[in-house]
Amino acid sequence: MSTPKKVVVFDYGFGNVRSAERALARTGADVEITRDFDRAMNADGLLVPGVGAFAACMQGLKEARGDWIVDRRLSGGRPVMGICVGMQILFARGIEHGVETEGLAEWPGTVGPLKADVVPHMGWNTVDAPAGSELFAGLDADARFYFVHSYAVHDWSLETHNPLLTAPRVTWSTHGEPFVAAVENGALWATQFHPEKSGDAGAQLLTNWIGTL
Repeated sequence: MSTPKKVVVFDYGFGNVRSAERALARTGADVEITRDFDRAMNADGLLVPGVGAFAACMQGLKEARGDWIVDRRLSGGRPVMGICVGMQILFARGIEHGVETEGLAEWPGTVGPLKADVVPHMGWNTVDAPAGSELFAGLDADARFYFVHSYAVHDWSLETHNPLLTAPRVTWSTHGEPFVAAVENGALWATQFHPEKSGDAGAQLLTNWIGTL
């Protein structure tokens, strides 16, 4: 019998850590909520949740040295997954109420307001996953996921020219306009929606992530 994968839900004060813990535990993972530096660095997988404002999340993450942990893990090819604002802060910058905040810049791009008749985008929506997606493996094309957000990334500009590297797989959704709903990029995966609140589809998605650790 294989040993359960050790996953740390990084607790920096901005995320639904308990619901994420429960959802990951259902996949069979050994889950711990902590901001301990060594435990976060050494886990098989690190999950970075996020709720609220981009700027506040970035400040909280830096105070917990989470920015350094994410960078060091990815430098060593160690898996990291971001959820909701935990995905947004992986991009270069966020603009909220006209205020620009630097993100972690793991990916180029700007998080900006959703342009839609109804904001926030709150509720269930489908996504358009690319061929070969590992994150959405085993899920039907009409699978629905739970979103709660007023800001999003509207353009994807990262290109991979090295033929030895797998190009990033970008999943899109639409609410008023297309936006990035998920990214698979080597050891770094992220979703704009909440898989931990997305029922069976979200459980399958988290199982897929755990299976890659």
